Amino acid sequence: MKEQRFFYTPHPESGQLPDDEAQHALRVLRLQMGDEIHLMDGRGTFHRATITEAGSHRCRYRILESQPQQPEWTGHIHIAVAPTKNMDRMEWLAEKATEVGMDELSLLECRFSERRMVKTERLDKILVSAMKQSHKAWKPKLNELSPFLKFITRPDLPPQRFIAHCYDPSDIAVTVPDGSPSGSSAPPPPVPDGSPSGSLPFLPDLLQPRTPALVLIGPEGDFSIDEVRAAEAAGFRSVSLGTSRLRTETAALVAGHLMRLANR
Repeated sequence: MKEQRFFYTPHPESGQLPDDEAQHALRVLRLQMGDEIHLMDGRGTFHRATITEAGSHRCRYRILESQPQQPEWTGHIHIAVAPTKNMDRMEWLAEKATEVGMDELSLLECRFSERRMVKTERLDKILVSAMKQSHKAWKPKLNELSPFLKFITRPDLPPQRFIAHCYDPSDIAVTVPDGSPSGSSAPPPPVPDGSPSGSLPFLPDLLQPRTPALVLIGPEGDFSIDEVRAAEAAGFRSVSLGTSRLRTETAALVAGHLMRLANR
């Protein structure tokens, strides 16, 4: 089977590959005029094209056929995560989550964040590379670093929104003056069948298929209790990702994969 060479061009109608893609096509792959290539626009369509000009710095093409793709999953998979101190781990997450399936990646600045500044240009390039490698028709949206409280009060968040953390529900409860515990403004959700009494519900037990969903993942030191309480007050439901303690990037990938399975 002939190898399909995929290139990312957000504006395929321009008839010219972006500079970095052109350099790869001409200098690395040594493509020439008349060679066939495949284009991705990151918005759901592949294009079959032929190279019409292969100059030293420019690669022009003519589209032969446009091929709209069917989504591989339903709903909208959104992961919001506090970046790790070592950006290699975030780059690994961006790559693997794109390969598994993700629609949107947001970056959170939390109380215990190890990193409070992120240059998203490299992460965006990794999203593109992973999209090409895994033949995904849609490029995940990447959002700039946002303060936690500002992010959880955004008006455009989906109705299905969760916060994954390692606290016991009793840790989150607020003690009122008479000494009795009081949770957030919303009553605590019932514990699903099979979950130990007093434990957080397992994310897959709450996910509704074919419905947009968002999961928040905290830094290595976890969210603060006040952040968890604020999220619950904003309509987020506290969930567990299992019995193992996971690194930030692993937890984010597990959450994304669980959402992907629920929306297959």
